[in-house]
Amino acid sequence: MSLSVLLAAAPSPEPVGSLGEAAEQAGNAAGWVEENWSTWLSTGLRILLIVAVAITLRYLVRRALTNLIDRMNRSAQAVEGTALGGLLVNAERRRQRSEAIGSVLRSVASFLIMGTAALMILGAFKINLAPLLASAGVAGVALGFGARNLVTDFLSGVFMILEDQYGVGDSIDAGVASGEVIEVGLRVTKLRGDNGEIWYVRNGEVKRIGNLSQGWSTAGVDVTVRPTEDLEQVRKAITAAADTMAKEEPWSERLWGPVEVLGLDAVLLDSMTVRVTAKTMPGKSVGMERELRWRIKQALDDAGIRMIGTVPPQQDESAADPAAGVAAPSAYASATSPQSMATTPIPPANLNKH
Repeated sequence: MSLSVLLAAAPSPEPVGSLGEAAEQAGNAAGWVEENWSTWLSTGLRILLIVAVAITLRYLVRRALTNLIDRMNRSAQAVEGTALGGLLVNAERRRQRSEAIGSVLRSVASFLIMGTAALMILGAFKINLAPLLASAGVAGVALGFGARNLVTDFLSGVFMILEDQYGVGDSIDAGVASGEVIEVGLRVTKLRGDNGEIWYVRNGEVKRIGNLSQGWSTAGVDVTVRPTEDLEQVRKAITAAADTMAKEEPWSERLWGPVEVLGLDAVLLDSMTVRVTAKTMPGKSVGMERELRWRIKQALDDAGIRMIGTVPPQQDESAADPAAGVAAPSAYASATSPQSMATTPIPPANLNKH
């Protein structure tokens, strides 16, 4: 084999420049890392610090809100069953209201803290937040238009709870439905109707609320008697019945004021109406009105005072005229009377000729 063939078969050596380029690139990379490692370290530490502070702050704020809600519930339970507790809302209503408020506050606090932390982290990466914030604003506006009913219901529920417009156990008239409140939510309120039905009322649909269980109620009774009755006797009978009722249980607790006879509410030719009112415990006015009617009716009967609508006493029929039921004689009974002869038909004329 010739020398030229061996030289052609031998592998060609690598160029010296490739090793030099690799070494140069490695050196550049090491230099770049050496120049930027401090920036990376500071950015990482900054992000870790932001996350740690956000998590700690969120935990502390939520813990503080939870302790505040628990303290409110304990204070409500402390006065439950006392004289002061009777004037305040019940413990279950206070608990639900405080829990709803606490849930809203905790959600808002978490959103603000974590949202701010996320924006700070993006800012640490040197990301321009202006387009992102603009896009978020446009998306929020579009979402608000698309879910405006949901947002309206939620905001209405929040203000209803914050303002304590009604609570569990209250009897309310919400316009679209009325009944006893059995559950209060941020979006829907559940009512138990008079016939046992359950109404689901969206908070955003409620335009006005009539709460029949806050403060105190008024029981009103109209007593209608004959216009010939003695008004002083009527007043005495009603007052005596009311005083007896105010001394008996459970009416003595439900009455928050004396029963008052306001006077004549209406005077007609065949009747007159006496108005009676009393301040009662909230939600107990209907029962008080029924009991007042019952006792006033008994008192008027005992006093001999008749109310309008009762059956009048029967008169003695022995002194009645025996000839009152006999009909007067008629002129048509006699066939020879001028009236009878005038009503006799005229016979037809005979037209046959013989």
